[in-house]
Amino acid sequence: MNPIYLILLVLVGAPLVELYVLIEVGSRIGALTTIALSIFTAVLGAWLVRMQGLSVLFRVQQSLARGEPPALEMAEGALLLVAGLMLLFPGFITDGLGFALLIPPLRRWLVLRLFRVRPGPPGPGSGGTTTIRVIEGEYRRERD
Repeated sequence: MNPIYLILLVLVGAPLVELYVLIEVGSRIGALTTIALSIFTAVLGAWLVRMQGLSVLFRVQQSLARGEPPALEMAEGALLLVAGLMLLFPGFITDGLGFALLIPPLRRWLVLRLFRVRPGPPGPGSGGTTTIRVIEGEYRRERD
């Protein structure tokens, strides 16, 4: 399938599915309850994103203090941003996906899959394998 059609399908289909779910939930529990629940999930999600964002920021600072690049932590921060955006959009499907991204082990797994981090040789005091952070790229050294 052409990627443009896939993007168009998501941009048109996702709001329609969200609207359908909102209407169905509203018809079962009432319109005001549905609106209140949607506002509650947005407020709760914003609070959780803030708390976890501060935790990720602390880990970024720790990585920088050790002299390590905080690539995985920055990617987790980006996923937290996506989670926050999903939780701010009205709808229960995006809320579910946003709350799923707030689960730290799931978020870490997604980041590791994104970077394709592979186990490395045993490190001192690791008791097993350590994780080598491999990020493909190119660089050029410039002389002053």
